[in-house]
Amino acid sequence: MAANEYSLPTSPNAVKTKELPVFEVQPDQNLASEFHKRLIQMIAEFEISLDEQHEVGMRLVSFGQNITLRVEGIGYFNPSLIRFFGTTEAGAPVELIQHISQISFLLMAVNKADPANPPKRIGFNASEETKEEDV
Repeated sequence: MAANEYSLPTSPNAVKTKELPVFEVQPDQNLASEFHKRLIQMIAEFEISLDEQHEVGMRLVSFGQNITLRVEGIGYFNPSLIRFFGTTEAGAPVELIQHISQISFLLMAVNKADPANPPKRIGFNASEETKEEDV
């Protein structure tokens, strides 16, 4: 038998051991926290193209109607929920909660909510974003 092979003991009383390789534990790539990191990165990349008069908005593409959300924050709840906080074009506060398998939206530039203040930049403020909530 080769050194890297393993065989079952031939008798019930026999014990055979083999040293198993040590594997580095990787984060679960399907956790909402991992999707959150990737979303923040993608939004930061999109924000680079925006001028000082625009902020990140998103158009929801799965509700059968046009809903534009001015993104003010993104959070998550492991294992599988992503939360988007913001306001509608009319200024009403909204929160969208989606399962990670259902996320589908269009990033877009929207005019700043308050022309007197600098635009919000979600992607560069990841440390300020909402993280996982305790139950």
